[in-house]
Amino acid sequence: MNPSANQLIAAARELCVAVEELRFAPPVAHVYNPLTYAWGGYEAYARRFGKGPKEVIFLGMNPGPFGMMQTGVPFGEIQAVRDWMGIHCAISSPASAHPKRPILGFACPRSEVSGRRLWGLFAQRFGTPERFFASHFVANYCPLAFLRDTGANHTPDKLPAAEAEALGRACDAHLRALIGILRPRWIVGVGGFAAERARLVASSPVQVVQILHPSPACPAANRDWAGTVTRQMRDMGLWRESE
Repeated sequence: MNPSANQLIAAARELCVAVEELRFAPPVAHVYNPLTYAWGGYEAYARRFGKGPKEVIFLGMNPGPFGMMQTGVPFGEIQAVRDWMGIHCAISSPASAHPKRPILGFACPRSEVSGRRLWGLFAQRFGTPERFFASHFVANYCPLAFLRDTGANHTPDKLPAAEAEALGRACDAHLRALIGILRPRWIVGVGGFAAERARLVASSPVQVVQILHPSPACPAANRDWAGTVTRQMRDMGLWRESE
């Protein structure tokens, strides 16, 4: 029996319903919600690794095209989800998929660089997922992915104010629920956007800090991202040298 995992699943279902009611104008042409078509992946992730409380929640911005969009798992690079976490399930497809961004689930041949770097660091440092998830959890602030008509990614921070406000209400409510369920001492924003949103939601005694985002679009992330983040985590007192 894992009551906190059940609560995480219920909170994700509420978030899914809330964001499904939202509408987005151009340049957004396609909206992917992995909590619908890839629900099986997220549910398996939450059920297996969502036992609380957690010391640290790593919080990302939103799903990437070859990560959570394919697997339903935050930063869900396929090899990490399938081979390290042991999650492998059938994934369907959104009703309106962009031809350049098909959902192939665990058959997707592409690798999500951000997810490969993030989960690769955790696997290197902790060895097993059980050791990592004993005190850590990984979530996304926003469950939706936005694509332009070209298939290019359109991140939530680029939405107009009215759309961002409506989306933020739903995502803030879910983050509050996440904090209440897992009772973390720290939220680590993976990049500036996630850290900023967490600071608006979290209150004492939860502390919000930020690490370098692993995206290859960030030049600094392409120069020993794992080493940089390890130093950041140690400097903030979240990881010990001996771990």
